[in-house]
Amino acid sequence: MDVGVIGDIERLVRCESPSEDLEAVARSAEVVADVGRARLGSEPERIVIEGRTHLRWRFGGRPRVLVLGHHDTVWPVGSLERHPFEVRDGVMRGPGCFDMKAGLVMAFHAIAALDDRSGVTLLVTGDEEPGSPTSRELIEDEARRCEAVLVLEAAGRGGALKTERKGVSRYEVRVTGRAAHAGLDPEKGVNAALEAAHQLVAVAALGGGGTTVTPTTLRAGTTVNTVPAGAVFEVDVRAWTEAEQRRVHAAMMALRPCLDGAAVEVVGGPNRPPLEAGASRELFALAERIADWPLTATAVGGASDGNLTAGIGVATLDGLGAVGGGAHADDEHVLVAELPRRTRLLTGLLGCLLGRNGGLGSVRQDQLSGEALWNHACRD
Repeated sequence: MDVGVIGDIERLVRCESPSEDLEAVARSAEVVADVGRARLGSEPERIVIEGRTHLRWRFGGRPRVLVLGHHDTVWPVGSLERHPFEVRDGVMRGPGCFDMKAGLVMAFHAIAALDDRSGVTLLVTGDEEPGSPTSRELIEDEARRCEAVLVLEAAGRGGALKTERKGVSRYEVRVTGRAAHAGLDPEKGVNAALEAAHQLVAVAALGGGGTTVTPTTLRAGTTVNTVPAGAVFEVDVRAWTEAEQRRVHAAMMALRPCLDGAAVEVVGGPNRPPLEAGASRELFALAERIADWPLTATAVGGASDGNLTAGIGVATLDGLGAVGGGAHADDEHVLVAELPRRTRLLTGLLGCLLGRNGGLGSVRQDQLSGEALWNHACRD
């Protein structure tokens, strides 16, 4: 494997970038910009929104393909002390290496291998992990300018490309009761914790048929001898289709209190639409024609910024990044041997998409053959 690729990934991993630490994200953006500048020969635009730093490279001409990734991670500063960057026996480890700093380096090297980059936009955001609160509009605006989006999120199990992702909805259920002394006159109170329990059962029952509705965090009360006057819990919803998202949303908004004197308020809604199979079908077929090994596809419950681009109707192929596993977990890792051919695949996809004369289905066979599309994809 090219030492330049390994060294670039190491630089990114060693600059820790937890999403909620704006200073850390800003530092990481500068390291990403430096690595990208070295490989691509050009400076990115720095787009700072509400203190979060995003980077964009545009390579001229009419925008045609958006390459999409993020440099923030879920790992707090100091994680390197417990999980140091290392490469041993062909396995790379380190916080954020799999999700998704290796994918960013792959993007840099793949784009650098193109003879003509005109029409490529590379967008690297700094807030994907918490749901892209500041970058969503930026991502969607860039995608609307293009005909296809290639997402460098980590691959699925066994290296599968991600052709379907569940949509995500998030809710907060706020319960209001009435406080009273738990020993002297509890009957004068309205127990918000008990009302929340009724609501938790009702909410959990909304799942089924592939849709998951999961109550998560829960808070209630103030002291052990007081009937709780307030309670709040959060809900994570994952659905394969927009119709299912709408069904659950309507049911969440229709929640009503069970206890006399209690009140229930629900806030939230869909956060990311599903990435449905149709958005990836033609791009996956193209990738199958380019790859010199059998590709597989997978559907996953986790969401990415690919959900956003597919949701506005732009052809999107996800999971083009590193092969490995353990995202967000102590065993996060990347299989080093897979990096070269995955990078070549990305270069090939870009070359074909930039060279086509019509829609995605009109790519000529002569555009799919030969090492010329990517023979320097992993050069130092």
